[in-house]
Amino acid sequence: MLVPHNDFVDGPQPMEVAPEAASTVAAQPVDDPPSGWITWTIDNFSRLNAKKIYSDIFSVGGYKWRILIFPKGNNVDHLSVYLDVADSATLPYGWSRYARFNIAVCNQIHSEYTVRKERQRQFNACESDWGFTSFMPLGELYDPSKGFLVNDTCIVEADVAVYKVADYWSHDSKKETGYVGLKNQGATCCMNSLLQTLYHIPYFRKAVYHMPTTENDIPSGGIPLALQSLFYKLQCSDTSVETKELTKSFGWDTYDSFMQHDVQELNRVLCEKLEDKMKGTFVEGTIQQLFEGHHMNYIECINVCYKSTRKEPFYDLQLDVKGCKDVYASFDKYVEVEHLEGDNRYHAEQYGLQDARKGFLFIDFPPVLQLQLKRFEYDFMCNTTVKINDRYEFPLQLDLDRENGKYLSPEADKSVRNLYTLHSVLVHSGGVHCGHYYAYIRPTLSDQWFKFDDVRVTKEDVKRALEEQYGGEEELPQTNPGFNNTPFKFTKYSNAYMVVYIRESDKDKIICNVDEKDIAEHLRIRLKKEQEEREQKRKEKADSHLYRVIKVARNEDLVEQIGRDIYFDLVDHEKVRSFRIKKQMPFNVFKEEVAKEFGIPVQYQRFWLWAKRQNHTYRPSRPLRSQEEAQLVGQLREVSNKANNAELKLFLEVELGQDLRPVPSPVKTGEDILLFFKLYDPFKEELRYVGRMFVKGTGKPMEILTRINKMAGFGPNEDIELYEEIKFEPSVMCENIDKKVTFGASQLQNGDIICFQKSSEAGGSKQCRYPNVPSFLEYVHNRQVVLVWFRSLEKPKEDEFSLELSKLHNYDEVVERVAHHLGLDDPSKIRLTSHNCYSQQPKPQPIKYRGVEHLSDMLVHYNQTSSILYYEVLDIPLPELQGLKTLKVAFHHATKDEVFQLYEDLSVESDQSQEKFTFKWKIVNFSKISSNKLYSDIFCVGGYNWRILVYPRGNNVDHLSMYLDVADSANLTYGWSRYAQFCLTVINPIHHKCSITKDTKHLFNAQESQWGFTSFMPLRELNGYLRDDTCLIEADVLVRRPNDLVSDSGCEELSQKDIDTFFENLESEIETTETVSSQNVKEALAKVEEALDIAPAFFEDSGRISSIQEAFKVLSDCNCSSAFSFNQKAELLSMEKKFKELPERAVKANKEKNLQKKKESKKLTLSRSLESSLVKYKEAKAETEEIEQKIATFKAQVESLLSQINEEEKKKEKILGQLREMFNACKDSKLELDSLRKEWTEDEAKIKACEEEENTVAAEWGKMKDFVSSLRKAFN
Repeated sequence: MLVPHNDFVDGPQPMEVAPEAASTVAAQPVDDPPSGWITWTIDNFSRLNAKKIYSDIFSVGGYKWRILIFPKGNNVDHLSVYLDVADSATLPYGWSRYARFNIAVCNQIHSEYTVRKERQRQFNACESDWGFTSFMPLGELYDPSKGFLVNDTCIVEADVAVYKVADYWSHDSKKETGYVGLKNQGATCCMNSLLQTLYHIPYFRKAVYHMPTTENDIPSGGIPLALQSLFYKLQCSDTSVETKELTKSFGWDTYDSFMQHDVQELNRVLCEKLEDKMKGTFVEGTIQQLFEGHHMNYIECINVCYKSTRKEPFYDLQLDVKGCKDVYASFDKYVEVEHLEGDNRYHAEQYGLQDARKGFLFIDFPPVLQLQLKRFEYDFMCNTTVKINDRYEFPLQLDLDRENGKYLSPEADKSVRNLYTLHSVLVHSGGVHCGHYYAYIRPTLSDQWFKFDDVRVTKEDVKRALEEQYGGEEELPQTNPGFNNTPFKFTKYSNAYMVVYIRESDKDKIICNVDEKDIAEHLRIRLKKEQEEREQKRKEKADSHLYRVIKVARNEDLVEQIGRDIYFDLVDHEKVRSFRIKKQMPFNVFKEEVAKEFGIPVQYQRFWLWAKRQNHTYRPSRPLRSQEEAQLVGQLREVSNKANNAELKLFLEVELGQDLRPVPSPVKTGEDILLFFKLYDPFKEELRYVGRMFVKGTGKPMEILTRINKMAGFGPNEDIELYEEIKFEPSVMCENIDKKVTFGASQLQNGDIICFQKSSEAGGSKQCRYPNVPSFLEYVHNRQVVLVWFRSLEKPKEDEFSLELSKLHNYDEVVERVAHHLGLDDPSKIRLTSHNCYSQQPKPQPIKYRGVEHLSDMLVHYNQTSSILYYEVLDIPLPELQGLKTLKVAFHHATKDEVFQLYEDLSVESDQSQEKFTFKWKIVNFSKISSNKLYSDIFCVGGYNWRILVYPRGNNVDHLSMYLDVADSANLTYGWSRYAQFCLTVINPIHHKCSITKDTKHLFNAQESQWGFTSFMPLRELNGYLRDDTCLIEADVLVRRPNDLVSDSGCEELSQKDIDTFFENLESEIETTETVSSQNVKEALAKVEEALDIAPAFFEDSGRISSIQEAFKVLSDCNCSSAFSFNQKAELLSMEKKFKELPERAVKANKEKNLQKKKESKKLTLSRSLESSLVKYKEAKAETEEIEQKIATFKAQVESLLSQINEEEKKKEKILGQLREMFNACKDSKLELDSLRKEWTEDEAKIKACEEEENTVAAEWGKMKDFVSSLRKAFN
């Protein structure tokens, strides 16, 4: 179903400016872009076999679009959803279109849990689809109880707004509005909207400028300078500004920039940091002056004269959205009085328990009032966070003195007028898991609003900034007014989550002028320098086609990098000396530049070209030839690597003599091979470069062992092992070299690397962690090294040290390294605490003994990764400390307000009435088990036999079912009972931290001898937990023994009198003994009552089942005489069964109701679809008639073209015939020519003989002529 947001007309569309109207439109607010909404209903979703499916095509912005879904994930375990340009293959060359879209998978049971994500993208011919590869976990989607699949039907919605690329990206924010935006690093739009809001509070900006910083400070090294630099660029730049320096000063890495952050926590941390940096300067206290207010928490007794108050500061206020229509309703709720009475009475000093009133009142409000609207709340029933999209209004002017100052305390200064004007509105568009943030701000409090959306700043009207950000639902106009259709409503997912007000009486002070004199000179110089550097880079980029970058690696680079920066290959070319050389420069002239740089005369330089091999290694291949060195640099680049024109990489070979001065390089023959050598020390776990040498291809390694030992500083006869480093991606290949085989036979060539070490047998390295080169390189290839700073928990700023550790180190390895550094013999006495990246303080709770699997888990704080851990040295081992219970005893002074507290550690093992046991069960051939249920071996805990019961195919559900069972329950004495706490775990054999564990507790007896989880985990997910078709199950059982009411020691025959006496005594004992305290009974009843407040349909998903079971356990053990009658208790306990029955009936009824609603919705959808189809039919029919006319015209043209084609074919055949004749003639001539070439040597000799014969004849002929001439002369 396509629901257009506006009608499309001919001519310029919204966001497309006609040339003649450009000047007038630019001064007005930008209209809405073309947009549309589609709802796609997919039936039989779980039975779809296709890898991907497409929705129907819909049109937005003149282009055809469709939704693309991978029902089983696009090579991930998440649903994959994309927006696709349906007719991309037929669009004209160079088309592009910018679209902002959001896609939702609807929750058909609880609409507020709908998963919605938003993106924006420039679509073109090469990238015609874009979206979310990991939209939502498949486990959630396919779980019927979650509500995304109802009757195997999935509903997908998409909202698409389309912009012309030229209009969107060519917008000049500075020219149009006078302001510039901030660049989004990935998911920093939330931070950008906050920074723009703070920047446009001039008093705050001026205070930031006046914070003391120097020209030697680094912006990324501290928040003050980073913020100063950012604000100055926002004030003076003509283009959008980067925020990378500021995020680096926060300690964020690239990953953090792609994770969304909580704006309230970010705002508080930023202000706290600035407040701390302002101390001791003349701007100290600015943060408090601007943002700090105070409220009073009070408790006032009703019947006696007693009142307790506590003053507390605040920087922002969190206001409820749910259940409140506007800001005033939230403030009313904030100061709402709570009555403490009955069991909840207040304990007042000297007066005991008293009825009282409790509440909040405000002492004073700050000049800048920041209101955080609680759009995101945690739903305890569904155990997830939800977004509140309800309509919530906030006024342009906020009067907090209304109704005679109802929000103010008696101590408040009534002379201050608390009338506020709206300054900015921060907006979130999207759902819980993903969304986009932007802000509406009026910097000077005028009527003109501006929208700050990352790099784009536009002018907006007050309606867009206020009313459209209230949230709620929007009703779309009917597309077919002639039909009696229900108006289509949809939830507005774009709404305000933070608003900022400025007090009217303070606005002249706060909205002040910020002049150049307020900005430190070093900031202006720094910005000017950055602008010059950018201009220089731009110029270099423009001239880059005239230059080549030549990177020269030397022997010194190999020595410096191998074993430190790199371990594989020879050098990181990004860290060697580079030269920017004109392409027209002769290479020999470049060698003179090298001579000046390195001090190596030209005649001693020999350059080698690098080659990238097929195994992805990069090695020196061959030296440059003399004719190549005579060429230009640009020509040489083409010789070395035609695929990459940007850089030329060379290795400079310099031969050193005995005095370490350069000497001429040895002449290299075709048989010489240049090899590089690395030395490995298994004891130090070090690999280093030791040199290079030329060897003969016909030579053998055993012939150069003495030279290799000399390189390493070993004795000449040291026994060493040689390995060839072949490759390292995707896996390491390092093979042993046979010393008796020639280098040529071992296929060694120029640039190959030989790693060597002392023989493991002779050197005793077999006991080392990595005894040889291959094992060490494998370790280096797989390790993830991180530098961790350890701080003492008691003195974090004094006792600090760093260790280089692997992220894969487990808990024991980390504490061992810390203990070794501290010189501590027992690592178990080390306790570690993680670091809070926001507060820059230790977390409140330490890391439990072996509580995390790897070091990487210790360093994670929410979405951020720290490099800091805190340590303590304990007096006793940590496992022993964790085995202690802490008893807190508080002694209250009778007359003074003093409390003395005593803490005493009690050993858990001192409780002899409980016993704990861990049982592990390995089930082989799990998928082939045919029986309905399966029992484990019996194990003993608490003197009773237990076992695990598993239903491999589920106990009438599509989940694995697991229970703990009392194995010998049938043989136990009458009235036995046993209370057990236990947890069951299905082990993930690949990632242990992904194992699934569930725990519960139960009072086992003859009637209920088994308890556990009918829906432990979905059967479809179980395959990921089977390795070699083996399932690993673990059970931890803690058993407590209740006091036996009947001794089983007596086995003699009992008389009726004895039995009557026993039960009379038992009744008396029950009446006089409180088995359960009244407080426990009250708490249990409160739990039951609280559970009854939950709607029956939601009870099973509320997570209250175990607490209700525990509550009924308490109620069953309580003494009726002191709480309620036996009949009341019986009726109460009978409710336990109804807690299971009634919710099931409610869920069933709810599903049936939703099914009927679904049918109604489907009926409506089909009706609208038919209406749309009728319109399309008429359009298609008209278009078909037009196409038929065109086809008739085309047919006539085709007949004419076919005639021309036949004529051309004849000409072609004629030409081909001539070519064949020419080919045959040429072939004969070629054969004759080849024959003549073969006879040419013999013919040459004949020709030479003929020439000699001709010369001889000519000579004889001349003699004859001379003789005749002489006779003629003599005769005369």
